[in-house]
Amino acid sequence: MYRVLYTSYTMTNNLSDKDKKAFALIRNKIIHYGESPSLREINVVTGGRSPRSASLVVERLVASGLIKRKGRKLILANTYSANSVSTINVPLVGQVACGTPIFAKENIETYIPISTRMAQKGSKYFLLRASGDSMNEVGINSGDLLLIRQQDTAENGDNVVALINDEATVKSFEKTRDAIILRPKSTNKSHRPIILTDNCMIQGVVVAVLPEDLH
Repeated sequence: MYRVLYTSYTMTNNLSDKDKKAFALIRNKIIHYGESPSLREINVVTGGRSPRSASLVVERLVASGLIKRKGRKLILANTYSANSVSTINVPLVGQVACGTPIFAKENIETYIPISTRMAQKGSKYFLLRASGDSMNEVGINSGDLLLIRQQDTAENGDNVVALINDEATVKSFEKTRDAIILRPKSTNKSHRPIILTDNCMIQGVVVAVLPEDLH
């Protein structure tokens, strides 16, 4: 099952703007590079003027439950704790609708370094930006970056990127004896299941939902 990388990060609503900037820096550097930023880097985004200033910010983030200390490193409190700086460049290949399917543009917008703790070696990955609200009950919101493991098969319950007549959509996968059902998981009940007997190609499985401000 895929993981929402920032499930409890609604706690950031209680942070000051300075601490939010510091947390975004720490989170993004861990996700991209598998390491935490230096106190100097934290001061750059917060306007701090001394190592003590940055240390106090870090202590507040630890107290908030968003990050933890692991030796001299910082790790994210309730998600991947990247222990390695090993990364791979994962292509961001456009936008997929989480509502009415839209054509998936295959042009690569950019490459984003992702820790191999998330994008594990031996598999191919790509990133897509979600659009719409048909999967918001499982933590996929419009604007989120979806880390997709490229594969053409799926298990029931997987959240997949499916290509239907050259249009792509993100839905929960279900296969019966007679059909494939792509189910929305949404608080918006206007979204209905898509039932198919053919013309459905699985492009990959969602393995993580990343914050939209990673890129």
